[in-house]
Amino acid sequence: MSATTDPIADLLTRVRNAIKAKKKRVDIPSSNMKKGIVQILKDQKYVNDFLIIEDKKQNVIRVSLRYSNGISAISGLKKISVPGLRNYAGVEDLPRVLNGFGISIVSTSKGLMTDRQARRDHVGGEVLCEIW
Repeated sequence: MSATTDPIADLLTRVRNAIKAKKKRVDIPSSNMKKGIVQILKDQKYVNDFLIIEDKKQNVIRVSLRYSNGISAISGLKKISVPGLRNYAGVEDLPRVLNGFGISIVSTSKGLMTDRQARRDHVGGEVLCEIW
């Protein structure tokens, strides 16, 4: 297995590909950042559940995707901040995804949170991705 330069983009791509292939679950190499992102997806009801599978080499996050009548709860994923161009936003500049119908995941000094939580807690940070 090769090391990826952008593990969050890898997570989003794996989820996007699994949804296009109508898979019920997807396995993603584990990291604390990825666990945080998947936890937010679960809290916001974009995925059903996730499970950490411990292995000697690399732990894996097994994500159970959510479908309703064959249609995925996630209709789009977009990476915002990339290693070559980080995207930081103050609390006033946090993006609203589809006028509030989607979420942005923001890495703040208080941890990973959605754009709504960041506005409520009055903190800005690095805008990692948008999900709708």
